[in-house]
Amino acid sequence: MPEGDTVHRAAARLDHALRGGTITRFDLRVPQLADADLTGSVVHAVVPRGKHILMRIGDRTLRSHLRMDGAWHLYRPGERWRAPAHTARAIVGTADAEAVGFEVSMLALVPTAREEELVGHLGPDPLADDWDPAEAARRLGADPRPVHVALLDQRNVAGFGNEYAAELLFLRGVLPTRPATEVDAAALLDLGARTIRANRDRPDRTFTGVALPGRTTWVYGRARRPCRRCGTPIRTGELGADPTEERRTFWCPNCQR
Repeated sequence: MPEGDTVHRAAARLDHALRGGTITRFDLRVPQLADADLTGSVVHAVVPRGKHILMRIGDRTLRSHLRMDGAWHLYRPGERWRAPAHTARAIVGTADAEAVGFEVSMLALVPTAREEELVGHLGPDPLADDWDPAEAARRLGADPRPVHVALLDQRNVAGFGNEYAAELLFLRGVLPTRPATEVDAAALLDLGARTIRANRDRPDRTFTGVALPGRTTWVYGRARRPCRRCGTPIRTGELGADPTEERRTFWCPNCQR
């Protein structure tokens, strides 16, 4: 699942391949941006911000989001794509590399000077150089909603998704339904920052310290299976800011109280 660590790795690969290159192919396959053309512009950088990828090209910034199924692939010019062409939403190519965004969403193109209009609402990012744990804890700790929901709100802290929320709450022994105002937000986010940084450079995310398939999570995706700590069957439910945004939650009723 694309969360902050996945996005960070994707942006790093894109930056390594495209930075300093001159655009030779630029194709955005969404109606509102179909006429955009940055051919001839130089790629200055590709940077992550929470779950967003920002390509700074010339005096413009192309923002994309991976959502649930999106991915950026890198190819040599002319190389056969590994995904169906009809799922390509963005193509950004130089003489040396071609980046293709499959099923990417939230595409927007704005002057780089106005980049904050796209991502300025985001909370502190634990993978950013300017990570502000005190501000993140202030935002999260003031949210009266269930802590699982509050962790997913990118305005509180940017980068954590459903898997991180479930696993971090298990490790802290907190029920996902507990109001965030009743949780030690600073301790939860300290654990979250250390965990997502540890996973940032791993090819496979793990919360247990074991990278073997089927053994990387404590509760996420393990409904009705025994808790790895106490043996109690893992429970699952739905939580969200509203019925249209509900996410599946996982918890151990014995370890999380």
